[in-house]
Amino acid sequence: MTVKDSADAVLAGLGAVRSELEEVYKDLHVHPELGHHEHRTAAGVADRLRNCGYRVHEGIGGTGVVGVLANGGGPTVLLRADMDALPVREETGLPYAGTAETTDASGRRVPVAHACGHDMHVTCLLGAAQLMAAAPEAWQGTLVALFQPAEEAGDGAERMLTDGLTDRVPRPDAAFAQHVLPQPAGQVGTRAGAFLSAADNLKITVYGRGAHGSAPQAAIDPVVIASMIVVRLQTIVARELAATQPAVVTVGSVQAGTSGNVIPESAELLVNVRTYDDETRQTVLAALRRIVHAECEASGATRAPRIEEGTRFPPTVNDDVVTREVSDAFTAVFGERAVTVEVQSASEDFSRIPDAFGTPYTYWALGCADPDAYQAARQRGTVAQEIAVNHSPRFAPVLQPTLDTGVQALVTAALTQLGKPDRTSR
Repeated sequence: MTVKDSADAVLAGLGAVRSELEEVYKDLHVHPELGHHEHRTAAGVADRLRNCGYRVHEGIGGTGVVGVLANGGGPTVLLRADMDALPVREETGLPYAGTAETTDASGRRVPVAHACGHDMHVTCLLGAAQLMAAAPEAWQGTLVALFQPAEEAGDGAERMLTDGLTDRVPRPDAAFAQHVLPQPAGQVGTRAGAFLSAADNLKITVYGRGAHGSAPQAAIDPVVIASMIVVRLQTIVARELAATQPAVVTVGSVQAGTSGNVIPESAELLVNVRTYDDETRQTVLAALRRIVHAECEASGATRAPRIEEGTRFPPTVNDDVVTREVSDAFTAVFGERAVTVEVQSASEDFSRIPDAFGTPYTYWALGCADPDAYQAARQRGTVAQEIAVNHSPRFAPVLQPTLDTGVQALVTAALTQLGKPDRTSR
C-alpha cells in the first residue's frame, strides 16, 4: 500500500467530520488563551483525544497535553500543534471574531486573539488524530499527538521537556509540525535544511548623566547613545555579513526619560536578532556587543552598558531524508498544490522536542490566505500591503480549504512512516 493509498483510506472519513471540526475551530477562535493559561483549550483537547481512544497525559509543563495511540508494532510518529494566543485585539470582522480580554503576567488588562493561527493548528491535529483512530486498518505503529503551550513565549516546549516529556511518551522515529502562513490556502510548502531562523532577544541598558534639557553640556545623553546604537546596528547585516548570509537585526523598543526638558540617566533598547546557523549567530551577537560598548565609550558613558539575554528560539532545520519523504507524499496527494518554500525569518521552539528525543523532523508551511485575494494582490504587486500576516490584528486563516488541507497534510506526513508496517525503527 502506497502512502497515498493509506492517506486516501484514512481521509475518506474527513467529509463526515468536516462540519464538526469547523465548529471546533470557531469555538477555539472565540476563546483564545495566552501562553501557560490554555486551560480551557487543553481540557477540550484531552476530552476529544480520550473519546477517540488515546491514552492521554495532561498538565505536562503546565497545560501541555499528549495523546498516545498504539496500533500494533512499528514506528512511532509525533505530530505537534501549539495552543496559545496573543495579546492582540482582533480586527478581522469575522462573525466568530474573538473579543476576549484577560490579565497578563504583569497584571495589565489586555485583549487576546488567535492572531497567529494556533487555533487552526489545534483543530487540524485533532482532526488528524480522530481520523487516524477511526481507520486502524490503514496504518501500523504508534501515533503521538502533542499539544504544546506557550510557543509565543518560547518556553512551552522546554517546560514540557523539563516536566519529563521524554519519559512519559515513547521515543518517536519522526516528528512533524506545520504552521499557517500568508500564502494561498490549499498549498503546503516544504523545505529541506534551514527553514525557520533562530531568534535571540536582548535588553540593552545604556547609562549617561541626567541634566536639565536646557543644559546638555552638563549631561551625558543616553538618548543620543541609544540613537547611535540603533543606527549602527543596522550596519551589521549590511556591512559585516556576506550577501548570501541572511540575518535580521531589529530594535523593537527604545525607552528613555519622562519629560521633554529632562535628559534622563539611562535608556533601554529591546533588540531581536534572527540567524540561520550558529556561525552567523555568533558573528552578529559579537558585533552587537562590540558596537554597544564602543558607542557608550565614545560618548563617555558613566558606566558600562548592561546587555541581558532574554528568550532564545532555536533554529528549525528540517531533516533531508524525512523532508524528502514528506515532500514526495505531498506531491502524490496534493499535486501542484505541494510547493517548495523559501526560508522564513520567523522562529519556533518546536525543534526542541525532537532534538531532545534525538529524532529527525520536518516542519512545513500551510497556506491560509484567500486564494483569489492573494492572486489579485500578487498581480498588483501588493501582497505585502494587502494580505494580513501572522500577528496582525487582521490575520485569520480562511476556514476552508485551510482546515481540510491541514488535516490532510498531517495524516499524509504521519503515514510516510506509519503506512509502512515493515519499516524498522531508525
